[in-house]
Amino acid sequence: MPPRSEEPRRDPTGSRRGSSRSAGGRGEPRSGGGRGEPRSGEPGVGGISDARSYTPRGRTIREERGAAGRPTGSGIEQRRTPRSTRAGDPFRPALQVLDGGRAGGGRTGRRETAPGGRSGVVRTVQPRPVPDDDDAPPTPRRRSGPRRPARPTGRRAARRPRKPPRLADPRRRLRLGTMLVLAIFATIGIRLVFLQAVDTPAYAGGGLPDRLIGVDLPAPRGAIYDRTGAALANSVEARYVFADPTRVKDVTATARELSPLLGLPVSELAERMRPRTLDNGKLSQFEYLARGVDIPTAKAIVALDLAGIGVDRDERREVPGGDLAANLIGFTSLDMLGLEGLEARYDDLLRGENGRKVYEAGQGKLNAPIPGGYSRTTPPKPGSSLELTIHRDLQFKAQQVLKSEMEKAQGSVGAAIVLDIPTGEVLAQASHPTYNAAKPRESDWTDREDAATSFVVDPGSIHKAITFGAALQEGVVTPDTALPLANTIRRGDTVFADTHPANGKRMSLAGMLAYSSNVGTIEIAERLGRERLIDYQKRFGLGQPTGEGMPGEAAGRLLPAQEWSGSSYGSVPIGHSVDATPLQMAAAYAAIANNGTYVQPHLIKQVISGKDGSRTPGKAPVTRSVLSPANAAALRTLLEAVTTVEGATGTAAAVPGYRVAGKTGTGLRFVDGKQQPGEVGSFIGMAPADDPRFVVAVFVWSPGGGGGEVAAPAFRDIMGFTLSRYRVPPSTGAAPKFEVFPR
Repeated sequence: MPPRSEEPRRDPTGSRRGSSRSAGGRGEPRSGGGRGEPRSGEPGVGGISDARSYTPRGRTIREERGAAGRPTGSGIEQRRTPRSTRAGDPFRPALQVLDGGRAGGGRTGRRETAPGGRSGVVRTVQPRPVPDDDDAPPTPRRRSGPRRPARPTGRRAARRPRKPPRLADPRRRLRLGTMLVLAIFATIGIRLVFLQAVDTPAYAGGGLPDRLIGVDLPAPRGAIYDRTGAALANSVEARYVFADPTRVKDVTATARELSPLLGLPVSELAERMRPRTLDNGKLSQFEYLARGVDIPTAKAIVALDLAGIGVDRDERREVPGGDLAANLIGFTSLDMLGLEGLEARYDDLLRGENGRKVYEAGQGKLNAPIPGGYSRTTPPKPGSSLELTIHRDLQFKAQQVLKSEMEKAQGSVGAAIVLDIPTGEVLAQASHPTYNAAKPRESDWTDREDAATSFVVDPGSIHKAITFGAALQEGVVTPDTALPLANTIRRGDTVFADTHPANGKRMSLAGMLAYSSNVGTIEIAERLGRERLIDYQKRFGLGQPTGEGMPGEAAGRLLPAQEWSGSSYGSVPIGHSVDATPLQMAAAYAAIANNGTYVQPHLIKQVISGKDGSRTPGKAPVTRSVLSPANAAALRTLLEAVTTVEGATGTAAAVPGYRVAGKTGTGLRFVDGKQQPGEVGSFIGMAPADDPRFVVAVFVWSPGGGGGEVAAPAFRDIMGFTLSRYRVPPSTGAAPKFEVFPR
């Protein structure tokens, strides 16, 4: 801070205050050290005018000047003491504030009148008494710190008046403020642009998962048709009932309301409606309560207006024929997943791909799609449909005949198969017992098996056609061969006998087949040899699944050469110690009927795309040559003896108006290596024998026996209907005459 000027202050009239003196230039001396009296006509001590004349040290200009050149009355200038009293100067605090003086000790003084009538304030300092040595008071305690230097007695230099403070430029402040505000708004604007243009997806999607609801859109399941386009199984429009557990108010009461309509227990419905946490940590908002609900039932549920319960579009699997081809078709679950039969085997093809709808919805009472909110729908892809080789009419007839004949023999398991010879297409494949595919839960699992592909048996005498065909192809016999036959033959520890003894006479090949001679067949097999017989068994398709298309098809089993025992040389040629399914044996006879060419049996005719309805033919069947056409034709002729020779085993299989070639069989059934009671009667034949069109195989297992008595009649009825349905003209020529015991 710059030093204050000691130039006396001037009043508004321009005169100096407190500095006017008489001609001598000195004020009156103070008397007695007392307080000076004010002169007449002047303001009293402590007036405001005198206060303005004080210097920062608390003295008037006159006192400052007088102190510089005038001695006191005692000849010694009196000094101010910081300890003097301040009682004589009541305006001292105000003077210090106005003049910026320092706080100091109290001072006493009086007003004196300067010569010339001008008044001023003269402050004097009381002389400090000199104490005697005896009664001198104790020396006062001095302040710590450096001692203030003595003031000069001369007149101080006049101070320049302080300059007025420089005021700030308001225009500059306005410019700075404006720039600052603009900078702030620019920063905010840039940030908003980033939020709206760059960071929008991140912020907009931050809370989106909490508002999303996903609903599966079931894909329509493909249908299953027969070869004429008639639906064997198809999906129809229905409804599904679902619950949002977060909105269900009273679980138990809601379950009681729905139980009679859905046909489900209250406990099961209540369990489905209870809140549960998903893998992502959120509460589930969608749970199926029922699928495939009838539309009228769904409307009744909607009318109840239950909180948290909804209804939406669904499909239900229908089987128009009930048990028609049920063992082939199989069935689905309520979730439209194939569980058995063709529904299971071709589930991926039939099911298609489900779609999904994900949309943004409110919470609580506002739980509804938000207009303009997030919504994405992936449309479902309908499944493809299957067109089978099955003919609905033939399938119905085969099941009807089989059921009727099974009831006569009190049979447990039966199978009937109809094959189209040139193509290998399965026209009918019936099983007994069967079930209603529309209500599969009301049946036993044994009723749902497909006997044609899972019923493994010893084929018995129907296997003899394979032995004879191999012998003809290998040239060990000819159609005219006749052999002398004994009534029995021993192989190993087993004796094999004939039901029609030859008594050592020569018997023709036709006679051996007509009377199903075990002895004659074993004799021919010995000429053929073990290895070649096994080879022809494989060529005819035994020992491996046919690949028809049914799931779980059995492969059967052939006895390896190294496992043959002595008795095997007698049992294997006549169809024992061999495991085969009805379909495998039917395919072997179809090869004989097809001029010696084996054609793989199959069920799938074509696949119909669910997307555009395009049709793709099924996989081409495997074919291979087994017999030459001449040997196949010769064998077919020999097999006609079974239905034409008097007393033959298969006369009951003859179809009026048509030449029929075939073979009867009586086999055994083994389960887990144990022989089951009863027998398996069978008949496999082809018609017309002179130009075969169809092969029909019938197998009947009857624990009480008598299966063979019903197999041939069942064949006759099924074959007759098939020939009539396809309008096959009757045979023009008569069957040849066979000589059983040639001379």
